[in-house]
Amino acid sequence: MGTSVQVTPLCGVYNENPLSYLVSIDGFNFLVDCGWNDHFDPSLLQPLSRVASSVDTVLLSHPDTLHLGALPYAMKQLGLSAPVYSTEPVYRLGLLTMYDQFLSRKQVSEFDLFTLDDIDSAFQSVTRLTYSQNHHLSGKGEGIVIAPHVAGHLLGGTVWKITKDGEDVIYAVDFNHRKERHLNGTVLGSFVRPAVLITDAYNALNNQPYRRQKDKEFGDILKKTLRAGGNVLLPVDTAGRVLELILMLESYWADENLNYPIYFLTYVASSTIDYVKSFLEWMSDSIAKSFEQTRENIFLLKYVTLLINKTELENAPEGPKVVLASMASLEAGFSHDIFVEWANDVKNLILYTERGQFATLARMLQADPPPKAVKVVVSKRVPLVGEELIAYEEEQNRIKKEEALKASLVKEEELKASHGADDNTSDPMVIDTGNNHVSAEVAGPRGGGYRDVFIDGFVPPSTSVAPMFPFYENTSEWDDFGEVINPDDYVIKDEDMDQTAMHVGGDINGKLDEGAASLILDTKPSKVISDERTVQVRCSLVYMDFEGRSDGRSIKNILSHVAPLKLVLVHGSAEATEHLKQHCLKHVCPHVYAPQIEETIDVTSDLCAYKVQLSEKLMSNVLFKKLGDYEVAWVDAVVGKTENDMLSLLPVSGTAPPHKSVLVGDLKLADFKQFLSSKGVQVEFAGGALRCGEYVTLRKVGDATQKGGGSGTQQIVIEGPLCEDYYKIREYLYSQFYLL
Repeated sequence: MGTSVQVTPLCGVYNENPLSYLVSIDGFNFLVDCGWNDHFDPSLLQPLSRVASSVDTVLLSHPDTLHLGALPYAMKQLGLSAPVYSTEPVYRLGLLTMYDQFLSRKQVSEFDLFTLDDIDSAFQSVTRLTYSQNHHLSGKGEGIVIAPHVAGHLLGGTVWKITKDGEDVIYAVDFNHRKERHLNGTVLGSFVRPAVLITDAYNALNNQPYRRQKDKEFGDILKKTLRAGGNVLLPVDTAGRVLELILMLESYWADENLNYPIYFLTYVASSTIDYVKSFLEWMSDSIAKSFEQTRENIFLLKYVTLLINKTELENAPEGPKVVLASMASLEAGFSHDIFVEWANDVKNLILYTERGQFATLARMLQADPPPKAVKVVVSKRVPLVGEELIAYEEEQNRIKKEEALKASLVKEEELKASHGADDNTSDPMVIDTGNNHVSAEVAGPRGGGYRDVFIDGFVPPSTSVAPMFPFYENTSEWDDFGEVINPDDYVIKDEDMDQTAMHVGGDINGKLDEGAASLILDTKPSKVISDERTVQVRCSLVYMDFEGRSDGRSIKNILSHVAPLKLVLVHGSAEATEHLKQHCLKHVCPHVYAPQIEETIDVTSDLCAYKVQLSEKLMSNVLFKKLGDYEVAWVDAVVGKTENDMLSLLPVSGTAPPHKSVLVGDLKLADFKQFLSSKGVQVEFAGGALRCGEYVTLRKVGDATQKGGGSGTQQIVIEGPLCEDYYKIREYLYSQFYLL
């Protein structure tokens, strides 16, 4: 049998709940994503709580709450203690996302599920990898290789490839094949026939319009609202899709020469942009090339102003404006407060660029557009005054006294335990207050009482040295130049610098967002007051899909191309999941699974994998040819066994039988067209074929994929009269392959 693979969904199947899945490979447990939603409902994490202690490694795919929001809570409360792997942007931006989530809730509730220290502690265990970097696990995971690959959708977004004994398990959710302003498209299509592919059905029923059409509609509705005197609110995430929206707005404002103010408002807005400026190598090729040529950073914003508290927005000049504010769900954060203030004005616009999370205010408004009345709870934190403040201080003093008393009792118990029952014989510095007799030799007629207490109170124990202050022997080494020092003792570790710089939304220079820092450094006693209001929603509400996910048509094409041996569908509505499942059973592969929560499915490959040695005799006669970064060769051998009873490939005893020449490679006609053009050949596509010059035609025949997960056979047919052009084109065609 092949590598043993089991998949157990912990959250996020047959619905749009957060993503969290347990993938076991030969007994090694991966927790792939550890998401939560904006409700922070602990009941969603019950399946995770039952397996958290058995997790060996955590893999994070995207830097948003749905993919990593439960990580601090799971490590604090659920017993999760495994090492975590992600890309650098997922680590940095995920940390900022959790800071923003905590600060947003702390302002409107007594949020106690996790603290900023819990967030820092959870992210300290993250190991950062670069794209396509193969990381070999050790210990229990010996022989397993993990590698992150480009997913699109969010900066640093990852398609995880897990390899064991030559079999690949691919985890690819929320990917985007389309190239965007700041991101390249996914490389998922480059994987062919993995043993297992785990992917989502979130967008299986949606088809998107062309990007140019969407961008035009986006700009037109903004301009129309602003020119009518209205404000525009875009509820956004902290550090994910908002980056694409910011670049869109910057580009549109420059093209249209608009002067309406744009504000990006989160508790960590300035830190987010500061970090993003340093992540250009993780972005699209066009951004990297532009920076190399002009040395201009695309995130040096000209039209978008960064704000970190609502007071700055209130002090902004009056007039139409665009505000991008977190959270996208409208459940908390600045977007919630601004919505309450702006919803009653018919001139204003709430523009959604992503579907709201299930059962949130945003989702409710999208499902049932205005005009309508909605009940919302408006909460804010206010300082304690008067009797409440006095009562709070008295309670704090009482708690401090109790803690001090408890600490002293604990210390006394520890002292007794360490020195035994007789304090007088165990501690040379304890005064014997119970011995009241006067020594005749030392007591004089006057002042004897004082001398009695001072001298007679100390009873040196027979088993102890005389009392003295602690003495530490200096064991340092010295040479001709002085004391020998270890340079490592004076090096500041990267992790320490990261935590110092990042603590509470700090940027890469170590400074804090003032608004975020003020919330943490403000130790004044306060309380949260809440007020339930009925808001008359008269403003316009528009949803435009800028989620950055592949649509249903593209997902089906990609899955057909990848052609996995076994397919597992997760994260999507029941309707979308069933639709994609039925399509894949007909057109992708016969083994398609859509498990329920905590249902373990066995997707072990039906292939049999064997480890064999290549004998020295065989290798000495093999001729290798260069194939890109690899070397390939044709081998004729027989299977035998070594002295250690291990399988080995040995040379054939007689003359090896001849074999037909094999052309290795995958030719794309579009690439070949460019190659022929560079050689001066007139070439064009006509009727699905490639016309080369006047007489020669190239076309591909056969199916690219076939049902059952296998690759279909395709042939390249060259047609034309036997002339000079024919032989020249054929020679160019052969040059695109490797001949074995």
